[in-house]
Amino acid sequence: MTRFEGSFLGAEDKISAQAIMECKICWTPYDPAEGDDYRQVDPGTPFTALPEDWSCPNCSAPKEQFMVLEDPGSVSVAEAKRLDELTSRLVADFREIWHSKMRDVPMVNKLLSVEAVGWQVVDGRPLGVLISPWFLNLVQLPGEGEDWSGLRAGDKEMIAFPSGEYEFIHNTREMSGGYKACSLFSPMGAFSSQKQAQEVAQAVMIALFDTENRAETDRAADIRAAREADLAPKEDEPPVLSEPRTRRAVITGAMASGGEVG
Repeated sequence: MTRFEGSFLGAEDKISAQAIMECKICWTPYDPAEGDDYRQVDPGTPFTALPEDWSCPNCSAPKEQFMVLEDPGSVSVAEAKRLDELTSRLVADFREIWHSKMRDVPMVNKLLSVEAVGWQVVDGRPLGVLISPWFLNLVQLPGEGEDWSGLRAGDKEMIAFPSGEYEFIHNTREMSGGYKACSLFSPMGAFSSQKQAQEVAQAVMIALFDTENRAETDRAADIRAAREADLAPKEDEPPVLSEPRTRRAVITGAMASGGEVG
């Protein structure tokens, strides 16, 4: 785990994917929305996903010398505890699906596991990415006092973010209750590791709030296409498993309460 000398005693799990960091030696900032042209780091790369040998482009200070300048995605201790409880139930639900229905399905990527990544409270509602061996989804959960138990599986809703509008599908699960999901990747054959899936999830959470990405298009498809390009094997590398098929229908059944998977 990367450690730095700024806030939170240098624990990287306390900063969000949107955290803007600053070198304490020369005050050069690192903004994940911009990346680092000098070190060939793509825009959308969180500070925590920078290569271990990355250093300040101005004075060459190591990552450990950076401190938190601004973190629009940070949450309070109380919010963090609530997010942990909610995402734990969501993860438990989909682990149950994995063990009971999906483990032997040919389309799954057994290099991956179910994990919640990049969660934060947005407009009063928990929002983040859910990774599984068969999909990577943007998921929204109900805010405090909201009851989504009556959501009808399969209903669709457009939800607006700074980068545009996204189509979410309504569903419910036994432990996590009602939720809304936007499909970004399915299946997951192009991912070679859990770490790679985590980095894409973090990049998605940054791109979602970047107004420069706004366009009158299918924003989920745009983000998905950009990340597929990042995952594509280079000319001198063999392809990883199978190419991703970006269709929401592949995962809808797995997300519907009591429905068949596939």
